[in-house]
Amino acid sequence: MTIKISLEWFLNPDHLPMVAGVVLGKYKEKGLDVEIIEPREHYDGFEDLIAGNIDIHCNEPIHLFEHYFDGLKSLGWFFETRGGVMIRADRVEKLRSNQKIKLTTPAANPVTNKVGFEILKRYAQKNGFVFERENVEFVETDFWHLQNMKNDPSFDGAWLCFDNFEGVEARMEGFENLFIDQFASPYPNFSALEFMTTQKTIDAKGEALCTFIEVTSEMASYLKTHPREAQNIFYDYSGATRTTLLDNIIVQTLVHLKTDIKADASKWRALYEMLEALELVKLSEQEYATIWQTPNH
Repeated sequence: MTIKISLEWFLNPDHLPMVAGVVLGKYKEKGLDVEIIEPREHYDGFEDLIAGNIDIHCNEPIHLFEHYFDGLKSLGWFFETRGGVMIRADRVEKLRSNQKIKLTTPAANPVTNKVGFEILKRYAQKNGFVFERENVEFVETDFWHLQNMKNDPSFDGAWLCFDNFEGVEARMEGFENLFIDQFASPYPNFSALEFMTTQKTIDAKGEALCTFIEVTSEMASYLKTHPREAQNIFYDYSGATRTTLLDNIIVQTLVHLKTDIKADASKWRALYEMLEALELVKLSEQEYATIWQTPNH
């Protein structure tokens, strides 16, 4: 049976469990023909789910609520890392003194900007100072955060950074920074990837979806203990140029893979409550509950 899965962005090491399942033929052994699709835009997968063009979409858990529609279902998260805002070490005082700062980000829109500021505001409150919304500018660029900061000294930091990517790069290059993640700022983490589907797909392919989750969990477990093979699989499948940086990113990404993938109504509850308090989402209790009512696997 064919299972089409759309990614959230371009192919990267976060997606290694699916890539390994394809490359090693593990899905095929279970009767699945898995097709991995890179989207044109970040939210294309939700439109394709509704239209029935794909069977599974993987995206950050925040979008389970932001892009909720009747019949949307979680199959569980398969990856979770530390994420947040990276501030140049020599610009932290600008933040602490409530001066204007400029952040590079791959997505500057009302939702991501509001969440990014909330992280900064909570960090300020935790550390006994005030930081105001008008003093942060989010500039949409791309994912090359450190390169953008190096090429443009006007950038004081970056938003939507991840420990297994920018964290690794910063440590390798000695780029001194303050990484404001869920431990530095008291907010519910959402730097993760969820598998999402629809009730219609569950009705048509429920058993196949369960098999997909089982194999993907097994692949995550296998990759964690075979980092060199994980690197080779990614390079062979993606065609990416082998570098020391990407080698290290892959190894660090394996740490964050989940080996027991399953839907959990409690996992993102605090995240939902923060988004509701920010007036970014509003679901009824019944709508929230139905997201997690999926086939056993």
